[in-house]
Amino acid sequence: MHRLSLALCLIALPLAGTVTGAVAGETGPFAAFDAASETVLENPHDLALGPDGRLYVADLGNDRIAVLDPETLALVGEIGAAELGAPHDVGFDAAGRMLVADTLHDRIAIFEGGVLTGTLAGGIGRPEGVAAHPSGRIYATGAWSDTIVAFEDGHPVASAGGLSAPHGLDVDAAGDLWVADAGNDRLVKFSPELEVLAVLDAPEHGWSGPRYLDIDAAGNLVVADKYSHQVKKLTPEGLMTGVIGAGAGLGSNRFRTPEGVEISGTTLFFSDSGNDRIGATGS
Repeated sequence: MHRLSLALCLIALPLAGTVTGAVAGETGPFAAFDAASETVLENPHDLALGPDGRLYVADLGNDRIAVLDPETLALVGEIGAAELGAPHDVGFDAAGRMLVADTLHDRIAIFEGGVLTGTLAGGIGRPEGVAAHPSGRIYATGAWSDTIVAFEDGHPVASAGGLSAPHGLDVDAAGDLWVADAGNDRLVKFSPELEVLAVLDAPEHGWSGPRYLDIDAAGNLVVADKYSHQVKKLTPEGLMTGVIGAGAGLGSNRFRTPEGVEISGTTLFFSDSGNDRIGATGS
């Protein structure tokens, strides 16, 4: 599969306590959509590369985590088909455990070696996002409780509200968390103690239900913006630097209601959810 450089740049983070809008920037395509999986998925949501190098996809409609070969995007396995209910998000902690937002069961499911070994619950209604922090904490978003909750040693230790149907979240190099606040059409940056540090919600962003996001090595944000049928790239300060997607469809540079994104070096994987497939860029 050909790979296309994302042309990323290093930008300073906004100061704590600021509320940040967008400034004018280039918004042309930042990568080419040049590969797609076979249609073996049903409404795939977020996705993550595992410690074994394989691509793990929250295959919501099939109540499982689908395992794909990242080079061919072929299905090579599945996990959790007997335990999960409409999973929305998947990630891994430093120990290699797989964390799944097990949405219909109101919990975070923890898998080791493909086996369910534990769960986290409390303060999250219909969790749709999960992320492991370098501190060892696990953060989860509740789409029905409108909250983000921090878990430590298996128990909730901090929470924040003021969100609307929050979905994906990711941790930046400073240890702060970016959350896709889908119902409010914005991104919110939190400290590890869940204090609001910044908000990206200016009209220039054109958010329409942002779902899941990933952060590249330079700190740029790549976001699946569901109802604009685009994947957008921004600096942490809100400068829009590019988009993929020219509108809903199944043709060149088109996909439908994307949900998840995952960056690996110069490659971007994303869930073309409305078309029941995974897409990739390349160079």
